[in-house]
Amino acid sequence: MTAKAAATSAQAKGAADVSARFETARALYEARRAAEALIPAQQAVAMAPDHADAVALLDAIQTALATGDPALVRLELTAVLNPDDGANQLALGEAYAALDRPHDAERCCKRALELGRIREAHADLAELYLSVDMLDAADHHAHLVLSAPDEGRDDDTLVAIACQTLAATCAARGEHGQAKLWLDKAYVRSSLYRQPCPDAAFTTLVLATRGQGNIGYGALMPRGGFDRTVWYMEHARQDQFAELGDYAVVLNAIGDPDIAQASRPKVDAFLAGCTRPVLNPPDRVAATFRHRIGETLAGIPNLVAPKTVRLSADDIAHGLRDAVSRAGLGWPIIVRPTGSHGGKGLVLIEDEAGLDAIPWEPGGDAYVTAFHDYRSPDGFYRKYRMIFVDRRPYAYHLAIGPHWMVHHQSAEMATDPVRIAEELAFLRDPEAAIGGRAMAAVGIIGARLDLDYGGVDFGLTADGQVLLFEANATMLTHLEPADGPFSAKNPFIEPILRAFQAHLTTRAGRG
Repeated sequence: MTAKAAATSAQAKGAADVSARFETARALYEARRAAEALIPAQQAVAMAPDHADAVALLDAIQTALATGDPALVRLELTAVLNPDDGANQLALGEAYAALDRPHDAERCCKRALELGRIREAHADLAELYLSVDMLDAADHHAHLVLSAPDEGRDDDTLVAIACQTLAATCAARGEHGQAKLWLDKAYVRSSLYRQPCPDAAFTTLVLATRGQGNIGYGALMPRGGFDRTVWYMEHARQDQFAELGDYAVVLNAIGDPDIAQASRPKVDAFLAGCTRPVLNPPDRVAATFRHRIGETLAGIPNLVAPKTVRLSADDIAHGLRDAVSRAGLGWPIIVRPTGSHGGKGLVLIEDEAGLDAIPWEPGGDAYVTAFHDYRSPDGFYRKYRMIFVDRRPYAYHLAIGPHWMVHHQSAEMATDPVRIAEELAFLRDPEAAIGGRAMAAVGIIGARLDLDYGGVDFGLTADGQVLLFEANATMLTHLEPADGPFSAKNPFIEPILRAFQAHLTTRAGRG
């Protein structure tokens, strides 16, 4: 080969190398994997400083890393520099799961599995698949946790996670008896679990319930930035007091007052001797029972709180029709099991004959609520949600749908730019969206609830009053996927998370 031919071949190979690195970096960057894209982008620019697209891409990658969440970026860069660090892969996977990035979380967990973190990776995969309703996959990985040999690393925690997952999949299939057995097994060895974060300034003791009804503390206090000890209070024991360690603040995450009853005596016994600040004390949570919320919020101008009556299992045992009749509500009514969320078991009954068609399971209490038709003139139903942090209201979402039981996840708004735009307008200026009278009522609701964290769901009456649906501590707050249809909401959600974290830090004495 001549010198000229060799030079030409080398140039072609170099160009191919630059192109390969550039395309790799671009693909990773577009997949939201900026940390992994950094090195191939740097290599492309080093090999071809005049490659304008590569220079622009490197600049975009560096900007993404500089403006991203510092804890997440640190985990991502550590994974790039130490690809065989299984512990970091697990931490990164958990961080992605908390951000509703299941594909990225799955990739990291499977890499941790390859690196020998068997039980931990299977436990995380079980939780991940449960979160996306892949029940069979969740069962599979949960059972692998239980069948694997002990590794000596938080085995009680891993067993609890696996059993909790199996309980949740059983409950989702309607196998409630089996779900209870799995929950009992989850805490047979321990009910106190450390979730450490070495860089955190303080530890939060989280009082939790083993079932539904907890505040979404995982999104409010991400694992990458907050050190937590979680205590499942149904199984709390006095001898565990010495195992709590040094915590600065207590978050009572048991936000559903119906579900809180099972653990309330143990929570009260612990708090009676607790000298640390307590967020969402149980007596304030108790004020949010559905049948008591009208009394809690009584007298607030421009608030309509539909009458709600609680029916005991004994009342219902003598006949649901008779029990509803004695409640003294007019038609139509809404009937729901106590302690249910997300519309599960919720039924609208138009008249007395409709009661006979309810597939009611005996043995549980129920709420009966007067129904107020809140349909807007355009035929849609609108459900507004505002979150309270330290009693201050923040707009969180507006669900707009054709059915009276409207939820954001089922309203089919993702393909409707008009409804998406209306929601964003509410988030930008809630008072302009709902009116000054309604906004003033919401502000008083937050003060009257007197919670460190809570929320209210409501509609609007034809004359602009707040129509209360529920007000309690269990309202979820989480960021939307960055590549999802509602990602434009995140600039309005982030201040809620920051406000809670600042309030928690202040109450912990670190503010």
